[in-house]
Amino acid sequence: MKSTKIFSFLFFAVLAGLGSLSFSDQNIQKTPVDKGFAVVELFTSEGCSSCPPADAVVAKIEKEMNGQPVYILAYHVDYWNRLGWKDVFSSADYSKRQNTYANWLNLSSVYTPQIVVNGKTEFVGSQEGTLRKAINTGLKQPAQTNLSLDNFKVNNGSATLNYHTEAAPGQALVLALVKKQATIAVRAGENSGRTLSHVQIVANIQNIRVNASSGEATLKLPPDFDEKQFELIAFVQDGKTGTINGATKLDL
Repeated sequence: MKSTKIFSFLFFAVLAGLGSLSFSDQNIQKTPVDKGFAVVELFTSEGCSSCPPADAVVAKIEKEMNGQPVYILAYHVDYWNRLGWKDVFSSADYSKRQNTYANWLNLSSVYTPQIVVNGKTEFVGSQEGTLRKAINTGLKQPAQTNLSLDNFKVNNGSATLNYHTEAAPGQALVLALVKKQATIAVRAGENSGRTLSHVQIVANIQNIRVNASSGEATLKLPPDFDEKQFELIAFVQDGKTGTINGATKLDL
């Protein structure tokens, strides 16, 4: 009887320890360097009549690729707002990022819908076949650096988190707070009268210059922030070429 009690105690102690480990690590996702990934950045707008098909394509890919290292970010640019409909998700910061890609990729101008994959390949966002090919290429090419996030904490309209990476000093750590989905009834502009569905909407983006293998970052949270409706996508990007060398996400 005594030995049975001891065994039972040890058994439940081990279970408790495993449960504690699972709880503390459940939100940590890492991208090992021997695995590929695909960061899909869509530049779109509710004021652009050509954009809904691209939004639909990335929504389809997002659903199919669930659980794989495919990270989708939809940036709503602001330069379409002048045509009568102000996209509530738009920001000049996202238009600026698109122009930075135009410089990196030697493009003469920007346009919507546009997709950039891993900072290296760009094309019209509604081209599903081209997108699938670019994703498959990214998944087959090993990441150049490890990246992980943990210890996400919310406090008074902002959040802090820890990052860990082997990126070379001087590269940029890009943190994007992403709203998983939204539906908007458009009342003006080229899509007037349509109800548009969006996925992976970038709500905030922050660039941090990497000078150490680990550190703490602070993000401003939007007024409608709800952990169940958002996720955090992070990637390491070469500031000279735009190439993305590693990526991960944190489920909140």
